Amino acid sequence: MPPPGRGVTVMTDLEDIKSLIEVIECGGFNRAAIRLGVSKSIVSRRIARLETELGTRLLSRTTRGISPTEAGLELKMRGERILKELDEARQAVACQTGAVTGSLRLSVPLSFGVRHVAPVLAELARRHPQLELDVSYSDRLVDVIADRLDAVIRISTLPDSSLIARRIAPIRSALVASPAYLEAHGTPHHPADLSGHECLIYTGRTQPDWRFFSGKKPISFRPQGRLHSDSGEAIRQWAIAGLGIAQSPAFLVADSFPKRELVPLLTDYPQPASELYVLRPPGAHVAGKVRALIDIMVESFGKEPFWDPCLMAGHGLVDGTVEAPGEAAE
Repeated sequence: MPPPGRGVTVMTDLEDIKSLIEVIECGGFNRAAIRLGVSKSIVSRRIARLETELGTRLLSRTTRGISPTEAGLELKMRGERILKELDEARQAVACQTGAVTGSLRLSVPLSFGVRHVAPVLAELARRHPQLELDVSYSDRLVDVIADRLDAVIRISTLPDSSLIARRIAPIRSALVASPAYLEAHGTPHHPADLSGHECLIYTGRTQPDWRFFSGKKPISFRPQGRLHSDSGEAIRQWAIAGLGIAQSPAFLVADSFPKRELVPLLTDYPQPASELYVLRPPGAHVAGKVRALIDIMVESFGKEPFWDPCLMAGHGLVDGTVEAPGEAAE
């Protein structure tokens, strides 16, 4: 092993620092190796090399796991700063040549992401062959800063946040059921009629009530039913199977209307719209990779998401679902 500061390339130093950061973030070597796309033994050698070069232990290894020493935390903090500045420098140079480079770490919603964002990201990768994508598909509320993400795609009303938000498109919802269910149980004509029906309940939302408007008057209904899921896709499949009434976003159910798998209900009582956002960490500088993501999202969904005409046309739905007071976004 060469003495400290001798015979080790800058690139090797950076890879060693990246490994340390991932081990501390993941709490172990196995998950860090998976995140880095290398073997556990390589990660272990990199940490050992850093500790030899610096002459101090960076990780404490116990039977309960791995935790950073004070020196390890200090190197992690400074290493993250160095890597961020290096990435920004690369982005600045790349912008002058028109290239989009680097690794874009991104979190997207599960159902919407798999159905609609994945093809957009495929096109983004095709346009920018030097761009790396690291995408997590999940409906959990991620911490952009703590998870070291470059951006998140989120469907919500915009919460109070230090994150910078770019509104992309409205996300409208529909109350739906299968023709077979309605034939067996009858069709509701007012939100109050839902109390006599089996409701399919999506548990991934923060607001448990189904909300409607009668003119400008808000109406809330607390759905009851025996089937609960945190998967919007599962709720859709249950509704098609005739198991109950669901409140689902248009992007999940609109293509089921022409096939008469599902029909919209209570179309005289529009529902509050959510919004599709790209959120990024605070800061005046927008990295080229994040700008490329925002641009292609606006291009793909910003004018008129293809599911909205399918939702509106020929099915009796009002044109332009209202937004709840105080929830409109820029």
